[in-house]
Amino acid sequence: MVDVAFQPTSVGTTQPRRKRASLRNAMKRKSTAAFLMTLPLIILIALLVLYPAFYSLHLATLNKSMQRFVGLGNFEFLFKRDTFWLVVKQSCIFAITAVVFKALIGFIVAHFVHNIPAKGQRKWRGMLLVPWVIPPAMSTLAWLWLFDPSYSAFNYTLSFFGIGPIPWTGDADWARFSVILVNVWRGLPFFAITLLAGLVAIPRELYEAAQSDGAGPIARFWYITLPLLMPVLAVVILFSTIFTLSDFNIVYVLTRGGPMNMTHLFATYSFALGLQGGQIGQGAAVSLFLFPILLAVVFVQLRLVRKAALYE
Repeated sequence: MVDVAFQPTSVGTTQPRRKRASLRNAMKRKSTAAFLMTLPLIILIALLVLYPAFYSLHLATLNKSMQRFVGLGNFEFLFKRDTFWLVVKQSCIFAITAVVFKALIGFIVAHFVHNIPAKGQRKWRGMLLVPWVIPPAMSTLAWLWLFDPSYSAFNYTLSFFGIGPIPWTGDADWARFSVILVNVWRGLPFFAITLLAGLVAIPRELYEAAQSDGAGPIARFWYITLPLLMPVLAVVILFSTIFTLSDFNIVYVLTRGGPMNMTHLFATYSFALGLQGGQIGQGAAVSLFLFPILLAVVFVQLRLVRKAALYE
């Protein structure tokens, strides 16, 4: 009788011990410890990202006075406007052109700096970071002075070659060219420095072995440099595309979306509709339309990164 009465007590005391032991084992796992350490950051990111996203989705379903639910009415209204599709076309042209030129020029600059002796590379790396370090509003304001129609430094220089004054920000085509030029100048260091790090990581022995086998510069680039740089290049293109599509400072300071809405991007058009025009719902709808485009870009780029990793 004594043993039977004592048995539940022993079981009851061993269960908390097992729970404490399992908790200690879970805390000893690196994955669990890492998750608990990053949990405050995850919560902060959720508050700073998810809440504005859902709130903008809520605003996109309201009318101009923000008092009546209209559902997808703001999206339907935008889809019927030619200006909205002009912004979509302009954003795609802007992003594709800028990213392609940044990738090409960035690779050339990275390859040039990589071939410089190690003592001189530090100076060139510092010079490459200058456009990236300067605040974008300040640097874009300097470009605006260079493009100014009255005292443009570019037009003054071109006048010595007999070339007339160019309306850099007054003509639609030249304004689009000016915006892309400044964006390429601004984002070039990101490509150059990242690709330079990728070039440094490639073992020299591969080039020496290929050269001893009779491979020329083009063959070494095609079969060694390019395949080993593809994962890095794909990630850089992914981030650059996201930053370019969501660019606001350059377009707003240079052209304010003009002339005739020919340089508007999603960010500037959303700002013009929502805050300047008082159409908060339509502005939120424009900003949300950028999400599926970025989602498609991320999906395609991640597939390319995975294929490049498998190929490597």
